[in-house]
Amino acid sequence: MNAPPFLRPGDTVGVVAPASWFPYAELAEGLRILRDDWHLNVIEGESLHAIDGPFAGSDDLRRADLQRLFDDPTVRAVFAARGGYGCYRIADDLDLSGLQANPKWLVGFSDVTVLLSLLQNYGLVSLHGLMPRQFGDPARAASQESVRQWLFGEFPANYVVPAHPLNRLGHAKGTLVGGNLTMLVNSIGTPTDLDFEGKILFIEDVDETFFSLDRMMTQLRRSGRLAKLAGLVVGQFTDMRSNQSLPFGKDAFEIIADTISAYSYPVLFDFPAGHIEFNLALPIGKSVELVVETGNARIDFLSTGLTG
Repeated sequence: MNAPPFLRPGDTVGVVAPASWFPYAELAEGLRILRDDWHLNVIEGESLHAIDGPFAGSDDLRRADLQRLFDDPTVRAVFAARGGYGCYRIADDLDLSGLQANPKWLVGFSDVTVLLSLLQNYGLVSLHGLMPRQFGDPARAASQESVRQWLFGEFPANYVVPAHPLNRLGHAKGTLVGGNLTMLVNSIGTPTDLDFEGKILFIEDVDETFFSLDRMMTQLRRSGRLAKLAGLVVGQFTDMRSNQSLPFGKDAFEIIADTISAYSYPVLFDFPAGHIEFNLALPIGKSVELVVETGNARIDFLSTGLTG
């Protein structure tokens, strides 16, 4: 895997809206932080001002926005301003040759997962983390700092989280892959489908029913995607909805635990990443070590030689 160089003050970065539109004013503080606090030069994409139904401009406009930044050798990182829905529609026609020649960070999560997976399949490391539209929110200050630390090479040696009753003990090393579960499942059989074998899979989601979660996990199991994992990191499943006429009877973590019960690899539940205020950044495509013990669990980075 090809890790981009870390950022330095004075570097140029780009901000685009590859999915849903939003009022440009909501990005003001995020742009200020990138320019004034992080001391970066910022290129703003046309999509930040565009609207086409639910999207930040047409598919062609959003794709061209990303393509320009991927191809520009002076750009050192590309931020998705927000997620929503739309990346899935533009992923297949992107040309990553410029990105491969001059690797740069792509930052985002949620719907942006499909782009992170695309880069993963081309041997490129990306960052699953908070997006600029949410920068400046005091409740998300730690999440914002987590992104900054990763981009500037100040990342922690590991993330340590409390033990969870559903954790499965063990140690594993592997490439970290994944992101939003819905995007991962919808990518099966497409160019952004992932090779899960020997990988440490991270999953999270938001605003799904318990039945749809069970269906997606079962699809991963039936398609063989879960059988040969090195390990599993279960992030946050927020705003989950019950079917009132036929309650499922299990919460999100219990559904996931049931689906993977036949396997023996280590599993970490309740990792603080996803659609929550405390959303730790994760380097998708890098080799990490997953350590799940009785007292706590952790994801180690330095032990696998992460340098950037």
